[in-house]
Amino acid sequence: MEILDISAPLTDGLPTYPGDPEFLMEPVLQLEKGDGAAVSRITMGDHAGTHLDAPGHHLPGGATLDTVPLSLLMGRVLVADLRGAPEIGVRELQSLPLAGEERLLLKTDNSLLWKRRGFQAGYVGLSAEGADFLTRTGIRLVGIDYLSIEKFGGDGSVHRTLLKNGVIILEGLDLSFASAGVYDLVCLPLRIPGGNGGPARAVLRQATRDEKKG
Repeated sequence: MEILDISAPLTDGLPTYPGDPEFLMEPVLQLEKGDGAAVSRITMGDHAGTHLDAPGHHLPGGATLDTVPLSLLMGRVLVADLRGAPEIGVRELQSLPLAGEERLLLKTDNSLLWKRRGFQAGYVGLSAEGADFLTRTGIRLVGIDYLSIEKFGGDGSVHRTLLKNGVIILEGLDLSFASAGVYDLVCLPLRIPGGNGGPARAVLRQATRDEKKG
């Protein structure tokens, strides 16, 4: 059984969205210094690297991450290869076999950006019209391969449209090695009561023949 890790590694220098805390791991106890165990302190924002957005991220009084059903974060997922598109809009989404699907990961040119240092403002995002279209397809989780599903400088409308319609957002994926197709997704965030989002480890498992048939 092949497992494909689609999470961005949490390392010093990890690109972060402007204004968000940077990731930092620093030693607190070290075996080399005679301590009985090695312990590190990790400092980061809750939307660093691969992470989930709960409704409370953009909606006042919205549901928090710990209330999102874990069943939504595991199961059949469609990976769509949309490389070459400068923006993901209705036309791009209409070309996908979304009937009966609940989870969708958007592979764009963004996955190449993880190889560059620092935040890349020209990443590909989902348009407002595309977000509205998705809310009418039955999709309940959508993921993308950079730090925000909405283009840089957006007004938050893409996030709000998705979240208020019950679509959870998975951001910061690295889909470089994921081919288009159907997989099993496992994406479990840290259990943070009251959190508006949180870091997650996301992996894909190749779906079986029966699962591909639905």
